[in-house]
Amino acid sequence: MAVFNALVQDAAHLSEPLTFDAAYARSCDAALADSAIGTVGLELETHLVNLGSAADPVTWPQVELVTSMLRDASIASAVTVEPGGQVELSGPPAPDLVTAVAGLGRDAHEVRAALAGHGLGAAYVGADPIRPSRRINPRPRYRAMEQHFRATGRARAGAVMMNSTAALQVNLQAGPRRQWPDRVALANRLGPTMLAISANSPMLHGQLTGWKSARQRAWSGLDARTCGPVPGCTAPAEAWARYAMGAPVAFVRGSDDDVLAVGKPVSFEQWARGDVRLGNRAPTAADLDTHLTTLFPPVRLRGYLELRYLDISAPWWWPAIAAVVTTLMDDPAAADAAAEATEQTAPLWTEAARDGLADRSLARSAARCLAIAARHAPAELGSAVADLADLVESGRCPGDLLAERVGQVGPAAAFEELAHA
Repeated sequence: MAVFNALVQDAAHLSEPLTFDAAYARSCDAALADSAIGTVGLELETHLVNLGSAADPVTWPQVELVTSMLRDASIASAVTVEPGGQVELSGPPAPDLVTAVAGLGRDAHEVRAALAGHGLGAAYVGADPIRPSRRINPRPRYRAMEQHFRATGRARAGAVMMNSTAALQVNLQAGPRRQWPDRVALANRLGPTMLAISANSPMLHGQLTGWKSARQRAWSGLDARTCGPVPGCTAPAEAWARYAMGAPVAFVRGSDDDVLAVGKPVSFEQWARGDVRLGNRAPTAADLDTHLTTLFPPVRLRGYLELRYLDISAPWWWPAIAAVVTTLMDDPAAADAAAEATEQTAPLWTEAARDGLADRSLARSAARCLAIAARHAPAELGSAVADLADLVESGRCPGDLLAERVGQVGPAAAFEELAHA
């Protein structure tokens, strides 16, 4: 995770009981940081695959071995493991887009070479197309989240989200305080169009789903109070605080430091006001900070803007996708044009995930956004953006190419090709 801003942590303060007013204020403080625009952080997730037996699950001992090796390797990115064994590379904050793309690309290449030495590949696809949604990461946090989803009637969507999805995440500075409303609004407004452009998960559990992004479909099957867009952009820090207070708590730490799933919907506000006691106690600042990490809206506020709505795609597509969304956000002229281009498509989250560029409105906004980005993107990424523009002009996204390949060679062979690519 590329972190640009963080609250100062004091152990004694973190353990003190927290009132609702203090929790609200702390959430506001954590939302956005007054900053210059320009720094870029990129994160990519990939699915670990056994080369030669792509349909077989990767085991936790395999994951531990390779991630330990990667953390000792000479790469700049942080290496973490998602619940289903997906490997995430989080590049450090870079001074500009070109540096961020180049750095993460180098690290991803090194990781792929290292994995191959252990008989593993990395599949760049938004949802695992053939394997069951099964948790292998034993972290107590993930076990508790799984139990929470099961207890609150969202077991299937939760299992897919945790164990079968992979994203490209773009982290951008919040910018000067006076620009916060416009930047947060634009980040959300771009979401459906960029989702339609990047959609790369047409398959799940061995079947074509009829959706361009099964990854986004899984997110939309979870509680909107935790995973839906944050309503209200005119005062984004306050909107984030209201969202955080209204979101259900997924888990708490018990008296023996175990992680306990919350088995029914209880908002943080209810806990902080004393309406409900979780873990037989009042919440602390540490509880709030953990709660904020369990909120997954398409645009998450973490001192910076965390854009979470992009499917991961092949190494010849994701740099262009990162370039387009960053250019549309951070170049002033491009941002103004993109805001106009996506005004009508801002609500079309379901259409983007299901239909992608087959939706005429999204196809028009995508073509306009690519044309805008092509005029303003850094020259070093111009060729990649032009190739993506050609794909968009054809009415296709990366997932359409994958679906075509599945039709030619079958799901398992297509997945294995992704892992070898």
